[in-house]
Amino acid sequence: MESLRTRAARTHHPGCTLVIMAKAPKPGRVKTRLTESLPSAAVLSLYHCLLDDTLALAKSLAGVDVAVMCPAADQEEMERLAGNAVQVVAQKGEGLAAGLASVFRHFTPDGQHVLAFNSDSPHLAPRVLRNAFEILAEHDVVVGPTHDGGYYLIGAKASYPSLFESDGMGTESALERLLIHTKELGLRTGFTEQFYDIDVANDLILLAQELRQNPEKAPRTARWLGEWQQTMAKLGRGAGGL
Repeated sequence: MESLRTRAARTHHPGCTLVIMAKAPKPGRVKTRLTESLPSAAVLSLYHCLLDDTLALAKSLAGVDVAVMCPAADQEEMERLAGNAVQVVAQKGEGLAAGLASVFRHFTPDGQHVLAFNSDSPHLAPRVLRNAFEILAEHDVVVGPTHDGGYYLIGAKASYPSLFESDGMGTESALERLLIHTKELGLRTGFTEQFYDIDVANDLILLAQELRQNPEKAPRTARWLGEWQQTMAKLGRGAGGL
């Protein structure tokens, strides 16, 4: 029977690229819904950890090129944060939908199988990303749905300019809108398993519970969460359920 390692190696030929959708950590720019539960400085510190762990997750995939797509104004800072081994590309246009369109326009012309992945799911099992590339090999598009009606991952082998039009990114209908577009374009669409990313306090509570059991999944984030809990305990405050 063909092993997972053998299948993965075969799938990753001629080339696979994992592109992390990211922004430079600036006040009011990242994880804005978490500021309802955490101070702005804490949110920025947390985002640093999420991004660092997500980059480490991406780099752990053998045979996969790693890149970052970010707003043009963030490119210089993202190059510093990502390090020399990761290509950082400035998106064309504003907003996440424009960023996603930029990913596939930029990376697919060379025949790459490309996944766009968010920067706040470092706790995702590497096998899910490997499986996404395998699914993409047999489909036009692969999607990783979230429990809240969005998606944490989308992959394609070509650029489809209309795929993200009127996408409603960040809303509960994001996945539904995306699938309407894939159907209109007649694209064969495969799915990875459902997952959760970190948008609101309840997501962070789930992550804290998960990382208490398995901190190796996202060590920097696990350490930050532990230190935050200790700080709140010393101040005699709750940690928002963390």
